[in-house]
Formats: sequence, structure tokens, C-alpha cells
Amino acid sequence: MFPSLFISHGSPTLALEPGESGPALAQLAASLPRPRAIVMVSAHWESHELIVNGNPQPETWHDFGGFAAELFAMQYPAPGLPELTRTIVELLAANGLPARIDSRRPFDHGVWCRCR
Repeated sequence: MFPSLFISHGSPTLALEPGESGPALAQLAASLPRPRAIVMVSAHWESHELIVNGNPQPETWHDFGGFAAELFAMQYPAPGLPELTRTIVELLAANGLPARIDSRRPFDHGVWCRCR
């Protein structure tokens, strides 16, 4: 089992200019085995219920404005894992946290700007 990590995504510009946290995150990533999947919690979606992204091919959503064109050109073509999504929803429900799957959501910058 991998450790649970809280990594703030900060400004979208960190995808271009990672600042002081960039080398530290690169070192952390190098110290861990490559995972098969990453489960992320995003504050960029608001709902009255818990929703798990089940999109098998999420698009890269540039959910911001006023930044350099280079940032809007960035893509994060990571696949989703619908089977893992179903398992997550089942585990949440088994622990009293009902959730549903939404298979249409893209990756917001809270996901892609730190993972790319």
C-alpha cells in the first residue's frame, strides 16, 4: 500500500514554473515505486453528493483564465480506470459513504498540473 499524500496543486502556473516545491516533489516521486493508479480528491467540483470520476479517457480541463497560452496548450492524457472507480464506490458504500460514478468529467487543473 502506498502512503496517503496531501499535495496542494497551488497556482496553475506551477505546471510551467514548479518553484521550490517542484524538486521536492520530483524527489518524492523518485523515492516511491511507480503506482498502477492514483486516487485524487479534487475541490474543483461541487455537488450535494460524493461523486467519483469514472471517465475512461478524461480530457484535460483548463478551468482557469488569464494565464499564458502555453499553459492552455498543456494536456494530461492519462487514462481513467473504470474498474477501480467501481471498487472505490463499493468501498465507500460499505463504509457508510454513498457515492455515484460520473463518467463525463475531465481532469481539472487540481489533478493534472501536479501529475504531469
